Amino acid sequence: MKDHHGLARKLEEAIRAHVGNDFHLDSTSPERAEGSGKIVLAGDGKRFFVKYGKSGALDRFSAEADGLVALRDADCFRTPATIDCSGDDEHAWIILEHLELHPVRTLAEGRLAAEALANLHAHQSDAFGWHRDNYIGNTPQQNDHSGNWSRFFALQRLKPQFEFAARTEFGGELAKLGQKIIDRTPALFLDYRARPSLVHGDLWHGNIAITNDGHVASFDPAIHFGDHEVDLAMTELFGGLPDTFYATYRALWPLAEGHAERKTLYNLYHILNHLNLFGRGYLGQATRMAKQLSSMLSR
Repeated sequence: MKDHHGLARKLEEAIRAHVGNDFHLDSTSPERAEGSGKIVLAGDGKRFFVKYGKSGALDRFSAEADGLVALRDADCFRTPATIDCSGDDEHAWIILEHLELHPVRTLAEGRLAAEALANLHAHQSDAFGWHRDNYIGNTPQQNDHSGNWSRFFALQRLKPQFEFAARTEFGGELAKLGQKIIDRTPALFLDYRARPSLVHGDLWHGNIAITNDGHVASFDPAIHFGDHEVDLAMTELFGGLPDTFYATYRALWPLAEGHAERKTLYNLYHILNHLNLFGRGYLGQATRMAKQLSSMLSR
């Protein structure tokens, strides 16, 4: 943790408060990702996964803990227990149970993952949104309740991302395309009625895995009630899952006509977020997807 010796001691104290005073920190194994630190703490045969950042990150960690509770209560995935989520004037942190995991890679694991996701989506509400705003990665995500999914997605997902891009260096053509897409998004939902399903919200293949004892695990949620297709779309964005995952999910929950067009819309949100978080390397992909959607919406 470089010079964060004081933070390590605070994390040790927080763990002791929850698991007992016999815990003594033996080692740390740090990583860096998405602007916050990630570290595995080990001591007395126990391991914990910790995310930490500046004090302002506490709301983000609190939202993550809230999402993990929702996933756990749905009883579809194995999720890491939250040991502590707090901070001080300088730092914030979330301490999680450390799970031994491997990627979803076999045909059987693909089927198990699809069954878990379909069961999650079977939890439904009477409105889209969530009881609090949360985050997609490090980016704030609005969740005001709405009875209109296309309006919710256009105004609370796409619009903030396009506006953030325009405020930086990514306006111009992308901003013009964005306004057209926001205005015309309802056209993609004329013959499709989305239901408010409990969705993970950030389900790329790195956020779903298999525990060493064979359970499907999930973590890092951007939880809310939304169209179940948003999760399925994102699993295809950065590499995908075994073919049996998609075949099993479709057998359990057949996809409606127009899914391919909606998939482009839903994944544009994540590419815009990556553009806003990580920069110009995603501009070409974001612009191509926006042009594709604009062309669809002009027909």
